[in-house]
Amino acid sequence: MRLKLISGTIVKALFALACTFSLFTIHAATENPTDDAVLSDAVCPIVYPVDHSPSDRGFRYLFYGNGFFINEQGYLITAAHVLSQLHGGQAYILLHDPSGRSQFVRAELVIVDRSHDVAILRATPNPFDSPHTVRYLPLSSDWVVENQDVVVPSTRPPKPLDAYTLDGSVADRSSGEVVDFTFSQLEKGRGDTELFLFNHQVRLGQSGAPVVASGSHEVVGLIEGQWLRPTSVSIPTTAESATPGVGAAVPMHYAIALLQQKEISWHTTSGDSNSSSDLAQPAEGFSPPTPVSLVACSFPSQAIFGGEVVLDSLIDTHGRLMQIRVVRGNSPLLEKALDAVQTWSFYPARLDGHPVAARIGITFQFLQSDERGRAAPVHKFDEPSAVWPERAALPLVTVDPLFPPTTNRDGGVILYDLVAADGQLSSVKVLSQSESLAPEAVAALQQWHFVPGRRAGINSNSAGIVVMDFRHGGRKIDANQTK
Repeated sequence: MRLKLISGTIVKALFALACTFSLFTIHAATENPTDDAVLSDAVCPIVYPVDHSPSDRGFRYLFYGNGFFINEQGYLITAAHVLSQLHGGQAYILLHDPSGRSQFVRAELVIVDRSHDVAILRATPNPFDSPHTVRYLPLSSDWVVENQDVVVPSTRPPKPLDAYTLDGSVADRSSGEVVDFTFSQLEKGRGDTELFLFNHQVRLGQSGAPVVASGSHEVVGLIEGQWLRPTSVSIPTTAESATPGVGAAVPMHYAIALLQQKEISWHTTSGDSNSSSDLAQPAEGFSPPTPVSLVACSFPSQAIFGGEVVLDSLIDTHGRLMQIRVVRGNSPLLEKALDAVQTWSFYPARLDGHPVAARIGITFQFLQSDERGRAAPVHKFDEPSAVWPERAALPLVTVDPLFPPTTNRDGGVILYDLVAADGQLSSVKVLSQSESLAPEAVAALQQWHFVPGRRAGINSNSAGIVVMDFRHGGRKIDANQTK
């Protein structure tokens, strides 16, 4: 089920969540005035021209949503449900040149992930090669954290039902703070999507708009819609918000996974391209795959108890996750884990500076705690009976982390570990966390024992991902069943 917005399908298609550039722009309050020009030049409307003959108000068109440029090749990101409103019709974007003249430019679909509501488009011809006023926004591969300040730039027409290019537009800059994380099934019959919530109402005209971190000025997500369901935390009302609400955004990790799949470069605030071919790597020796974008998964609502899922997967020379071996794991935990890893992407392993395929171990721990002060459970497993010449380091002894006494919410931690050729854990890095769960997660992982990874039949250094998914206080309420 898709997130419920304030309006129905027909109203969404016409009012729909759009922005536009035109000759006269009426600006609303701006949180970061120095960055306003960059945001305005990077965000553009997804539209459909009603006619190609101008009137005294310019060209008429319908609004369907926002998109934003990510590089100088004319690639854009938007929400997939914005495009679905066109019902298979050709999408356009509306741009302007320095003199203010408007032009419709075709936006060709490159790749779409409907399960997680992300689409990549490419403007044709490339507006960066023409005298259009366009810029791109840097992306963040860092994990969004609670209490992070964000701003959502968007533009809406003053007359949504009767929009023309010369009628001007209202530029909104909605600011808020990240307050919670949740999983939701955005489309019936598809997998879960991780969303982050922020304490500001999503207005008509903002679907598909970028969510920009106020500190780094990088895009950390894109607008999915207004969140109309309960959350696990109380949402404070900000003084500046006349109409308080909760907005929901899709983290940028899902979009980055698509960019990696198509080998499309993007940028960070440092200006460096973040494509795998440009990643600095050691000139000599072997370095294992490193994660670019990872997301966790929800604790299955139908699962009575927790458990573990262990996977051994190949990361190919393009950083794509391939050939997943299921080492252990049962339904319904296994299905949740497999669905999550399909969206992951990596920088490939390197051997003497060249990308090579290598295997990586992936462990999901689904943890449920109703007791306090108990001893940490220890699980022992047999070494895999299959003798694989290529194998990731796999856990033989695992220890469950315990909930901190102050924790009263579900949460999760994603860890990246390196295991030496002798099977000893050599390092642990926290990639993503919620609340104060990371210390307990790291302490537990440091007690694990591994069978070493193998490369070309010889024990070798190996990398692993550990996802610890906590469920607090018994059965979790499924967000898709709330209203």
